[in-house]
Amino acid sequence: MSGELELLRDRALEGDDGALSELVEAIVDDIYRLAVRMVWDVRDAEDASQEILIKVVTKLGTFDGRSSLKTWVYRIGVNHLLDRRRGQFEDLSFDLLAGDLRDGLADPKPEFQPELAAMADDVRTTCTGAMLLCLDRPHWVAYVLGEILELPGPMAAEIVGVNAPTFRKRLSRARSDIRGFMASNCGLTSESAACRCHRRVNRAVELGRIRARPEGNAIDVGKVISEIE
Repeated sequence: MSGELELLRDRALEGDDGALSELVEAIVDDIYRLAVRMVWDVRDAEDASQEILIKVVTKLGTFDGRSSLKTWVYRIGVNHLLDRRRGQFEDLSFDLLAGDLRDGLADPKPEFQPELAAMADDVRTTCTGAMLLCLDRPHWVAYVLGEILELPGPMAAEIVGVNAPTFRKRLSRARSDIRGFMASNCGLTSESAACRCHRRVNRAVELGRIRARPEGNAIDVGKVISEIE
């Protein structure tokens, strides 16, 4: 796929609007998956994804081929999301999150029943994002790239600009911290923990962390292209 991306990039730089649209369509899901796992709110993730796509498109001419285009795109995405985090959630801790998870637990409202499984999945995704925000930045990024997106170690190390052994150490430490928190607070891994994803649905909708009717990402590729032109 990476070779195809490079070809689309070359055609786009030659003025082929169709190739540019194909390129954006080819990377939009990867960018959204990255954003939704690094941002606590689905709507913020969609906004961030559009911002990243615009950056990618406007910087296409600076891609020098020293990495794959996909690695380069991920690097832009990670750096953008780190900048968005700067000054936000810096005081979030595992202790604060544990208190948040205990707040508002309740059986889901009847109107949520038809979509409950999907909504519980969204709760799980946003909760994972919140746990990651309790990590410092290097370990946060390492966990997203290595554990959640399951990118190959060398590729993930290249994205964040460190050597492979350093990346592996960061990933190992992040995994240990996340597992320790889940063992004490998450019903997915501990029967004694009060929190269950479906019992967080009402509160998550109230706080705007998930949609009442889950759908695919709402990123408008056409809008991204039009904002560049």
